Amino acid sequence: MIVVGLTGGIASGKSTVARIFQQAGAVLIDADRIAREVVAPGLPAWQEIRAAFGPGVQQPDGTIDREALARIVFASQSQRRRLEQIIHPRVGAEMAAQMARAERQNPDAVVLLDIPLLFETGRTDGLAEIIVVYVPATLQCERLMRRDKLSEADARARMDAQMAIDEKVKKATIVIDNSGSLADTEKQTLAVYQRLARQAGRNN
Repeated sequence: MIVVGLTGGIASGKSTVARIFQQAGAVLIDADRIAREVVAPGLPAWQEIRAAFGPGVQQPDGTIDREALARIVFASQSQRRRLEQIIHPRVGAEMAAQMARAERQNPDAVVLLDIPLLFETGRTDGLAEIIVVYVPATLQCERLMRRDKLSEADARARMDAQMAIDEKVKKATIVIDNSGSLADTEKQTLAVYQRLARQAGRNN
């Protein structure tokens, strides 16, 4: 088995790359999806978020209003840290459980940890490779504004809450450039997957 990290800037196309990897045969462990699951109504993280941020971050059906919460945490570093302290340990525990299950089921697996804040949260230990999905910051901002219907100021605030994409590229061992066509991104991603699969087989 080989465990690799996948990250990138917000709206850089990381989810697209993750999907290509998964379709090729990689085991995808998605930190964002797990983060949504651990805050389901009634669970301890849900209770802590309501206590920390108030009833305004809860929707009528009891689920967390992610947009309302985002407005709070992207406007305040201390509030963002507060949220991370609630969510990150629980996400980490579930990711570890999923990795152990993947190794039992397929010792030759390529396990992809899709973690948006990989560098920011210091989750790089033990990774065989670190893949960064790259687009120039100007294109990243345009895509974010279009995707989330944000003003430029709001888009920049969300980008500024993360490490700059150029800094992430410097820390990567593999870079996938997603500023071109989908076909070009797919070609790059499949080439990386094939190399990792060969390495996973040798490791076992």
